Amino acid sequence: MPRKLPAPPAREDLTFHRSLSIESLLKIIKNEVVKIPEYRVGPLEYPMPDVVMSGFAMFALKYPSLLQFDKNKDKRRIKYNLRTLYGVNHAPCDSTLREVCDEVNPEYLRPVFTNIIQQAHTEGALDVYSHLDGYLLSMDGTGYFSSGSVSCPHCCEKHHRNGKIEYYHQLMGAAIVHPDKAQVFPLFPEAITQQDGATKNDCESNAAKRLLPAINQALPGMRFIVLQDAIGADGPNIKMIKNHGNSYIITVTADDQVSLYNNVLQRFSQNEGNEFEITDDGVTRGYRFINGVALNKTHPDILVNFLDYWEYKDEKQIYSHQWITDIELTRENVNAVMRAGRARWKVENETFNTLKNLGYNLEHNYGHGKQYLSTTFATLMMLAFLVDQVQEHVCVLFRAARNMFYSRKALWEEMRGLFRGFFIKCWEDFWLGIIFEWGGGELRPDDTS
Repeated sequence: MPRKLPAPPAREDLTFHRSLSIESLLKIIKNEVVKIPEYRVGPLEYPMPDVVMSGFAMFALKYPSLLQFDKNKDKRRIKYNLRTLYGVNHAPCDSTLREVCDEVNPEYLRPVFTNIIQQAHTEGALDVYSHLDGYLLSMDGTGYFSSGSVSCPHCCEKHHRNGKIEYYHQLMGAAIVHPDKAQVFPLFPEAITQQDGATKNDCESNAAKRLLPAINQALPGMRFIVLQDAIGADGPNIKMIKNHGNSYIITVTADDQVSLYNNVLQRFSQNEGNEFEITDDGVTRGYRFINGVALNKTHPDILVNFLDYWEYKDEKQIYSHQWITDIELTRENVNAVMRAGRARWKVENETFNTLKNLGYNLEHNYGHGKQYLSTTFATLMMLAFLVDQVQEHVCVLFRAARNMFYSRKALWEEMRGLFRGFFIKCWEDFWLGIIFEWGGGELRPDDTS
């Protein structure tokens, strides 16, 4: 039985958030890519914008390797579509792509993330992401490269007892999340790499202290509530968050914050806290909270608000978690604070897990390079993910195409098939071609190559 096709989107829906259409987002990317300094001299067969946009197109189409992208790029259909959809006039071979991008500092790509997020904020597309009068900014680190032989000057090193050295790269990521929303919006990542002049490995904590001020400087008009795991529950980190005008909700554990828990227990023993439970649909939800508790002995001047939350079902505890925050806790807002704290996992599951397991291939080695290549490729991949997330949030055509398939990987495969098989003059034709099984737009197959 033939598959039932969805009704075509209404024409008025196609103009929704036109400034956040794929064409507009690609224009934002191109406007920043042309600013990347050209370090090469002499006549250039492949200008810098073509090289970087080719890398972005490869990750946007989720090619599993540079080699596969390289084998396809010279076909007439691919060359045509790279030009009409991504603005690439001359796509380089895989070795040239690696060589050129190896010298591109990933920090040159940061304004692209900033401008896309700022555009979404200005257009009101992020209004539904407001929570507790701010935007929840979930931060965490992840590894994406490890090798016992391949390395670069920016690699961190792990020395094993057997004498072997493991070289690795990690990223500190940050994403705007919401408890009720599936899409997340990653900002530019911070590389956890060997820092110039440093004798010790870089770490998540140091990377976070570089990343958050950079985000605040890039997006001064947005108020963030920073979500972090227990590694962020230290005095210098909390002061840094507050000094930049942010709030925070940070996971804590009794094992890692002994002094804090002792202070909390002492205060509760003096009947200074609040506690209540609510039972609904067979689940009992409990809240225990107290305001103005000293963080620890080292920083008694830092007063935090402590929230303990638990769930029971059929007299069995099914969840328990604790957080500290600078938001004053009341019976009216503890549920919202709890839901915000639980949304921290979205940077792990909805961001890193998606990048690693749902077709983006974050942990695949597209090329390590001698300078910036590994981090630059990871940043381009994160940028492709941001564009997809914005499209899924605001673009009726993208959502309709996504709903045609049982998985994201299936959609990516269909996109590559369409990209290889037809001449496509615009993105609207591309999405309509997928929605209506390659028959809804002005597409024409090329049978001569």
